[in-house]
Amino acid sequence: MTTTRGMATALAAALLAGCSLAPEYLRPALPVSESWPAGPAYNKTDRGGEASRVADLGWREFFGDARLKDLIALGLDNNRDLRVTALNIQKSRAQYAGQEAQLFPTIALQGSGNTTRTPADVAGASSPVTAGTYGLNAGLSSYEVDFFGKVQSLTNEALETYLATQDAQRSAYLSLVAEIATDYLALLADRERLQTAEVTLASQQASLSLTEKTTNAGTGTALAVAQARTSVESARADVSLYTRQVALDQNTLTLVIGAPVPLALLSDSSLHSVTAAPRIRAAIPSDVLLRRPDIVEAEHTLKAANADIGAARAAFFPSVTLTANGGASSAALTHLFRAGSGAWVFAPQVNLPIFDGGNNLANLHASEAQRSIAVAQYEKSIQSAFKEVADALAVAGTISAQLSAQQALVAANADSYRLAQARFRGGIDSYLAVLTAQQSLYTSQQTLITIRLTGLTNRVTLYKTLGGGDREYGAGRQIAASGPGR
Repeated sequence: MTTTRGMATALAAALLAGCSLAPEYLRPALPVSESWPAGPAYNKTDRGGEASRVADLGWREFFGDARLKDLIALGLDNNRDLRVTALNIQKSRAQYAGQEAQLFPTIALQGSGNTTRTPADVAGASSPVTAGTYGLNAGLSSYEVDFFGKVQSLTNEALETYLATQDAQRSAYLSLVAEIATDYLALLADRERLQTAEVTLASQQASLSLTEKTTNAGTGTALAVAQARTSVESARADVSLYTRQVALDQNTLTLVIGAPVPLALLSDSSLHSVTAAPRIRAAIPSDVLLRRPDIVEAEHTLKAANADIGAARAAFFPSVTLTANGGASSAALTHLFRAGSGAWVFAPQVNLPIFDGGNNLANLHASEAQRSIAVAQYEKSIQSAFKEVADALAVAGTISAQLSAQQALVAANADSYRLAQARFRGGIDSYLAVLTAQQSLYTSQQTLITIRLTGLTNRVTLYKTLGGGDREYGAGRQIAASGPGR
């Protein structure tokens, strides 16, 4: 009966929960404007609350190109950086489970036996004395009663760190999807640049051949031949440049995906063949930015720093540690479970810090400084996100007009080049006019490819900066929300 009462007392004390000394968490105010920038660079028709939320738009819905979808799926299965973030979640989940376990007492069952032989002259007996003690006990050892919330604060810190790793994986997931799409578009753009350079080279070689023939016939000049050859060599250099760049783009895509890329996914594709992604409309910043995984991750880090202050404050107060066990003890193994063999120990310990040389105060100041750092980093994350979205909106608001103007410029340069060739063949102008018109056409064609690439890439950027893909991530990739260690 006494043993039962002692164990009950120990467990009752163990279940007492103290108050938390962690400061109340308050989300910092948004350090950005409540609306996106306005002005001639921003197309207001691309924004509005009536559009679907970007976070609810999965990448399979956003990207219409079948080859690109296959590349993204391949990358999500093989990318090593994404694999590391998943392993970091497992590590953080285990650490949280270990810290959470400290909220509860550890009860262990221990059996012991000890037999001692004492010589006769030492024992003062006529013969050696053999004695034994045997015991079987169950109890808890060095369990800290969390009166002031120290263990709970450390557990909350571990939980927020674990949640931060989950959002780090969400951020890596979204970044990988955007990076694969961007690298794929860059490869297609460089292919088109290579094709344009090859067409220009073929055209210039034909012009050089014609110029040489007219010169041999006495109607051309050596200067015209030299100018035509200059144009040919310039185009030849560009062909080599873009041939190399296409190979580098393929190598980059292979690295990002983390596996060899099937050639079938890279053949017969161009920027023109890529299905345009749907236009995205941005809601107000406070509604969008706070859902971005990198910002949610930064907020979890801030909450972890806030919880750490509670643990630092609790160090100033007494700590109560319990050690208790109860069971049976006997001098003979056969008597271990007989009546009267019960034994128990209850040993509480109170530790009150009096003088520590300022160590606890220094730890508290360090925790408070770390929280201030986390606040600044959280606010900077929001400001950086705001700029990223605003930049993407500025590009989206101007790219259509720029693309239309560039297409008109290409058409005008094509007409100029055609007329310059006709005038040269008619003996009206020198070959320099043809060379100038051809160079203008070639430059405008390459610029058109760059603008078209910018427009497509910017849609990917806007999708990423607005935190797109949450729904699809949650359906297929996110760690179960039931909680670790349950």
